[in-house]
Amino acid sequence: MIVSVHQPQYLPWLGYFDKIYKSDLFVFLDNVQYKKREFQNRNKIRTKDGSMWLTVPVITKGKYTQKISEVEIENESDWRAQHLKSLEFNYSGTEHFDEYIDFFRKTYSREWAKLIELNVHIINYLLETLEIKTPVKFESSLDIVTESTQRIIDICKRLGADTYLSGAGGKDYMDESLFEKEKIKLMYQNFEHPVYKQRFSPFEPYMSVIDLLFNCGKESILLCTKNTGN
Repeated sequence: MIVSVHQPQYLPWLGYFDKIYKSDLFVFLDNVQYKKREFQNRNKIRTKDGSMWLTVPVITKGKYTQKISEVEIENESDWRAQHLKSLEFNYSGTEHFDEYIDFFRKTYSREWAKLIELNVHIINYLLETLEIKTPVKFESSLDIVTESTQRIIDICKRLGADTYLSGAGGKDYMDESLFEKEKIKLMYQNFEHPVYKQRFSPFEPYMSVIDLLFNCGKESILLCTKNTGN
């Protein structure tokens, strides 16, 4: 069984879903420390001027060691209206805008207390829309207390996985010898970003997967998982 893990991100990019698609089980890494200026509360969309960040404001002051599952959204600003306006302005001219915008209108009409609840709500919708049927679990349900590579090892052992699929960046920090010791096969994702028709040119990669969805619709699953190798 192939297992992969990742923090629940906001409006994740294509590679995030490619990794889930290539796994037999995906684990939301929700029980680790939240890090600022990463992708848990922000991502990029395409505009006529290139790209722009959509950032969910979160409460971090005095909460240096809070876990991802504990992060609260700062709802004093009207960030939801701003994000929806950005989607409508930049994607209203795409071929599949009308098919998917209602979900985001409903999502941004709600006030969300915790970041993880918002992120997982959107990710689950995108998984269903992209027809990715990989089951998901939350790391917090596994009672894992170790850190770093050993944490990943223990997740795999707890779930009975014989293979771990890591993002390519894992080569920079994981202790590969621990996988050998535990006889767990370590694979690295080898995702080749597809080029697809965007509303604006030239093509700009590494946007949120919703850029692909609004532009390509049901073809998205084929493009999102174009590279079938790991």
